[in-house]
Amino acid sequence: MKFVDMHLCVPWDSLELARRLIAKSVELGYSQIGVPLPLNVKDEAVSRLRQVSDELRSDFVTRLDLAPRGPGELLAGLRRFRRSFEVVSVFCGSKAVARQAAKDRRVDLLCFPSFSPWKGFFDRGEAELASVSGASLEVDLARVLSNLEVNSNVGFLSRLRREVTTAKSFSVPVVFSSGASEPLLLRKPHDYAALALLLDVDASRALKALSENPAKIVERNRLKQSPDYVAPGVRLVREAGKR
Repeated sequence: MKFVDMHLCVPWDSLELARRLIAKSVELGYSQIGVPLPLNVKDEAVSRLRQVSDELRSDFVTRLDLAPRGPGELLAGLRRFRRSFEVVSVFCGSKAVARQAAKDRRVDLLCFPSFSPWKGFFDRGEAELASVSGASLEVDLARVLSNLEVNSNVGFLSRLRREVTTAKSFSVPVVFSSGASEPLLLRKPHDYAALALLLDVDASRALKALSENPAKIVERNRLKQSPDYVAPGVRLVREAGKR
């Protein structure tokens, strides 16, 4: 089973720290990592990170985290940057953004804040839209670890349980990522799967959310970026030796 950490917050401007974090991730059993990159990141910085990942035998996945203030800003960001990144996540800070992101096929991951200004942030409306568009619900388990250590977030786990249950009800894939920016918050996949029991997710589904679900997103998008891609289910077949 290939384990994936779709949200490893690697410091792209510090190669030494990046190497330590990627090395720890590989040591714990992850063979593919998604690294969020800023829009102004230089190609050289991405190349260096990719080289470090290759040296550590980790599959490097470029990720864009969008945090739009409204649906219009989201659509503009997707039009401009979607094809430049292998995975696109949207931080849904409002109901309007959440609904737009959930129905847009260019969005891979839906992410929600720890504190929601209304009840049922990821509700049946977003889940129904995401079930058609193919978007997944992402849960950063480093946040769960952090909230277990403090008592400031009353109802935090309860809200996450509701969201994960809603996703399951509408067959929306769930992706468990670390969201870690330091090695101390990283855990082995089976340790994260055990932690997911707090969200009423059994071990089998949790491991799938740490492997198969995120891996499918990467595979799908890399296929779309291929010069042979025409449309979903349609590829250009070339004669041997011709390009």
